[in-house]
Amino acid sequence: MLVRSILALFFVLATFGGVHGFVSAQTAGVCNDNIAGKTEAQLQADLALCNAEIQKWQGILNGTRARVSSIDGDVQALTVKIKSAEATIKSKNIAISQLSKDINARSEKIINLEDRIAQGKRSLAQLIRRTHEIDEYSLPEVVLANQSLSDFFVDLDAFNAVQENLKEHFLAVRQQISETDAERTRLGEIQGQEQDAKYEVELQKKKTAQMETEQRELLAATKQEAKTYEQIVADRQAKASQINAALFRLRGIDGGGIPFKEALAYAKEASAQTGVRAAFILGILRQESNLGVNVGQCLLVDPKTGDGKGKNTGTPFARVMKPDRDVTPFLDLMGRLGRDPYTTPVSCPQSVGYGGAMGPTQFIPSTWKLYDARIAQAFGIGAADPWNPEHAIMATAIFLQDLGAGRGGYSAEREAAGRYYAGGNWASLGLGYAASVLSHSEQYQTDIDFLENR
Repeated sequence: MLVRSILALFFVLATFGGVHGFVSAQTAGVCNDNIAGKTEAQLQADLALCNAEIQKWQGILNGTRARVSSIDGDVQALTVKIKSAEATIKSKNIAISQLSKDINARSEKIINLEDRIAQGKRSLAQLIRRTHEIDEYSLPEVVLANQSLSDFFVDLDAFNAVQENLKEHFLAVRQQISETDAERTRLGEIQGQEQDAKYEVELQKKKTAQMETEQRELLAATKQEAKTYEQIVADRQAKASQINAALFRLRGIDGGGIPFKEALAYAKEASAQTGVRAAFILGILRQESNLGVNVGQCLLVDPKTGDGKGKNTGTPFARVMKPDRDVTPFLDLMGRLGRDPYTTPVSCPQSVGYGGAMGPTQFIPSTWKLYDARIAQAFGIGAADPWNPEHAIMATAIFLQDLGAGRGGYSAEREAAGRYYAGGNWASLGLGYAASVLSHSEQYQTDIDFLENR
């Protein structure tokens, strides 16, 4: 078997002048991300060539997958994946260059608009002072003044002209402020696109390095009689089984967990309904499941004050639940689920704020109430259960969709994760949380790609 695989590999390499030689011959001069000194039109042409190359290699990869049943087939498939990733990197580098130029142009435009606004405000201030001076005159002052009535009415005409000028300046400044706001919004969008492209480049570089390592291992395997292709396949199957069986810890009433395979199925189901990436949903859940030792360790005792106690210790806790915000929706939910509200665990209060968060994804009752109907509708049930992992994962996906994660891309997911944790203060308080979520998501995406043989 091994000898046949080696001979087949050497035949492929000899026929095509080597896998790398074959690839280079087919793509030489096609996709180039050398952007120095190039015009916009040249960059657009390079980008079109790179995108065409990505499409070509994806087509080859799709055809190769069906034929992968030996080491030489795997080497070819990895080579195609590497070339596709390299073309993607070049394409994104060109896009980054174009976005950077656009950012610079729009930044300059904003500066110019701000200068015009400042000049307009100075003119407005001067006009207002002049109108105020004329408004100060009363009729007796005009009569008693040395100024003749005819001169006064000439000044009055000037005053009317000043007022018209003032109105025009107000409109001009208002228009410039509107243009500035629009440019800032567009600039933010372009900066987000640039962040997305840079993040994609880094991901593709990591994938390329990993695939090159796998390719070297496969080529080395052709020289080792002890490592047959069947053994390689067995190693992959063992890794897939290990990923699927890994316990995905979701703190619920029992504090247990579910297999990764099950969590992934729930996340894919939620992704299909919301557009939020499955790996990103799992990244949020991973982060939430590791937060706080008090998750699900308190019980509500007094619905009037929201005070409670430790589930296992009986230690009194103040602020287990905010009475005017969460107690009523909590009691209502427990009634619809048929659960005892005083024996159902919720999170204990932290150093700041209240506890009361429920289930694996730690929704407080008032927030869960906002999503209850949408979650229930997704499953065709009467009441959604925050301790049910499938329901909790759907809740997270819907919430993330509302936070903008359904748009996809690094910047959208980063902001959504930050808002999931810190709300409106995400840019100052939620970036560390977001970075950790994206790191988890990246690993989960690698596992998903491996399981799906991408």
